[in-house]
Amino acid sequence: MNIIDLDPGDPRLTTDALPVLTELRPHLTARLLEEIYAAGHPQGLRFSALYDVEGGCAGVAGWRVITNTSAVRKLYVDDLVTAEATRSTGVGRELLAYLEDRARELDCRVLDLDSGTRRTDAHRFYLRERFSIRSFHFSKPLR
Repeated sequence: MNIIDLDPGDPRLTTDALPVLTELRPHLTARLLEEIYAAGHPQGLRFSALYDVEGGCAGVAGWRVITNTSAVRKLYVDDLVTAEATRSTGVGRELLAYLEDRARELDCRVLDLDSGTRRTDAHRFYLRERFSIRSFHFSKPLR
């Protein structure tokens, strides 16, 4: 397996990563993803793609480093998606290990993510990977 950081404008963002991302975020289109990355990259947004031995994109992580009062400095995972066809093959574990290494390199104290309340399979995975449930996330739609 090989993990590659994708820069804004990299065609692999839409050809390889987008089909995997839409498994979790079905509202994404190529244009919307490009717009989000163009706006989010200066704010620290990054995408990393994991390629399997056949060269297919098997997983994608969207992430950023955040400085705040609760964690001081953390690597926050916006998206962690394993392609349906490659689930339970170690892709998620590889991506998390990569993100943990990046977090340590970037002097982060915490690796942090949110997961939708209905994603119980994902929750079991995160608990196996030694994440703990430390808070509730509250959200209020404005549109």
